[in-house]
Order: sequence, then structure tokens, then C-alpha cells
Amino acid sequence: MGTIERFAGRELKAEQLKDVDVLLVRSITKVNDELLSKANKLKFVGTATIGEDHIDKPLLKQRGIEFSSAPGCNATSVAEFVISALLVLHDRYNLDFINKTIAIVGVGNIGKRLLQRLNTLNVDVLLCDPVRQDNESDAAHFIDLNDALARADIISFHTPLTRDGAHPTFHLLNENNLPLLKDDVVLINSCRGEVIDNQALYNHIIWREESSKPAIKLVLDVWEGEPNPMPALIEKAELATAHIAGYSLEGKARGTEMLYQKVCALVAVPSTIKLSTLLPIADVASTKLAQDVTTTEELKKLVHLVFDVRRDDGLFRELLNSNGFDWLRKNYPTRREWSSLQVEIEKDQQILSIYRK
Repeated sequence: MGTIERFAGRELKAEQLKDVDVLLVRSITKVNDELLSKANKLKFVGTATIGEDHIDKPLLKQRGIEFSSAPGCNATSVAEFVISALLVLHDRYNLDFINKTIAIVGVGNIGKRLLQRLNTLNVDVLLCDPVRQDNESDAAHFIDLNDALARADIISFHTPLTRDGAHPTFHLLNENNLPLLKDDVVLINSCRGEVIDNQALYNHIIWREESSKPAIKLVLDVWEGEPNPMPALIEKAELATAHIAGYSLEGKARGTEMLYQKVCALVAVPSTIKLSTLLPIADVASTKLAQDVTTTEELKKLVHLVFDVRRDDGLFRELLNSNGFDWLRKNYPTRREWSSLQVEIEKDQQILSIYRK
């Protein structure tokens, strides 16, 4: 369809967009007036991400430039990241999250995927999403943020980053509402770093230590100030990763395919390639079980056969200072989703079912 030029996400310069028709980015490239100052032919901007806070959409509309994101492309990947992290905490602390109350803050594509998995496990789930609560007819099942913070044993954030409007999410968790958290709470952020005031969170953690209160079990995939996360906060996290929760091979393929289809439509070329057919067979593609999964321990073994977040936490802590945040993302090792694993259930030497979950 044309000539393709690759670029480092944070290093793209305005001069590089002269005579360019299509710009495809991920979340670290800020598409703003400065970047587009010399984009004399640009017709389309696409981001292979769910989040859009790095794109000046009003500017694109003003200049008549079409735009598309990839909503839902990595939702499954992030939901599975959260489950993997909870199973690590089960391993470390005998934390049976299935019998805890979990609050999902932000019930969009990712929050819904996580909810589906937790419902399958019969977990008690609280939903907090004021935007949906305002706009959906069946809003009774949503609760406000303060209620969620006070009642939940585990809180997982999945909101977009917004700074204005009726319900801004910038510093949604802050010094004013952090004291509402339960003593032995699990806090997970895999959406945008600025949704949590990182300095306020660190101060609260130190206050807990000085007050001899239980420590927050902290899982952070995203950070304020990326690509320079707060070192002191990293030390307080049970699991720390480099904004890779959505980085499964399948998630990247979905985002790529969505933009490919948009560009094909733009240049009037048939979209004949299906990336799902190009995905390689996983290193571990099948397993057999004597019976269905009935315990958290059995679930942990099965999930971590596909992906164990401790791998990424280890790489983050070992290589962040020497190689940098962006290097960790660019050189992220292959990770598959649960759907890459075929599970056979055997009983009396006969296969009763083959399923993908």
C-alpha cells in the first residue's frame, strides 16, 4: 500500500511527517499541534491502543484528519494480567481472592472482560463507573468510588485518563480518599499511571508503616511520569511492570488488524489478511487434566502455565535502571493469552471435553 517508515515512539519529530499520508502510533507518541506542525498531507492517524489520551482529537477534527483507535484490542490481555497477579498473591500470602470482594473501577472493554472472568469464578464484585451510571438505564448495580474503596478487599482500576468533564479520572485515587482503603487491601492499576496520585500513594504507604498498619499489596503496571517511575514506589510494590498488561501477542495482533482494516478502507484496498491465521502455535499449546479445575491452586497452575506475571516483575526490577522503561516495552518477550492453550479433561480414560477459556 505504500512506503513504511518505522520510528521510536518518543522520538518522532515534526519534520518526519512532511509528505506523510498515514501515522500509526501507540500510547507513548503524543500526537499534538507541535508534532503535526509540518504534516502537510496527513489524512489518517491511528493508535493501536484502547486509550486515546495521547491524541489531540479536537485538533485532528479541526484539520480534517480521520482518526481511529483499537477499542477492546487488548482487553482480554489486561484482564488475564490481573488474574495472574491475584494468583501470585494467592501463592505468596494464601490470599484466596475468590472469597474476597473485588471492586472494578471503570467498566469499559477491559473492566467487562475482568468481570466476566470473576463472575465465572463466583467472586463478589462491586462495579464503579460514574459515566456509565449516568448514561445507562440499568444503573442500580453501580456504586460510587468512596463506597467501593471502603468496601472492597481488592480494587482494580480500568478507567481512561481524563482531566475534565463531569467525572475526570486524573488522580482519582488521592490523599483525600486513600484513608478509606481497608487495612489489608490489594490495589491494582493497569490503566494509566496518573489515575493514582503516586506521591500521595507513597505517602500513605509510609504513614501505614509508621502507624504499624498492614501494608497495601500493590500491583502497578502503570506509573506517573513514565518512562521514569518513582523508584521509592517500585520498592513498595508486590508486582511492578512496565506498562505491559495489554502486551499479549493476541492483543497486539488485534490492534494491528483493526488499524490495517482502517487503512485498507482509506486507500480502497481489500483487507484480505487475517492476523489470527499468522499467529504461531504457543510453546505450550495443550495440556490434559484428570478432572475439571475445582480449586484456586489448580487454577493457578493452569493460568501460570500460559502466563506468570512474576516473569515480567523480575525483568522490570533487574533491567529498568540499566536498560530503561521503553526498552523493556520494546523488547517485551512473547506472551500468549489463555485461548492459546487447549485443555483436555479426562475421566475413565476418555476425553469428556475440550475447551478454550
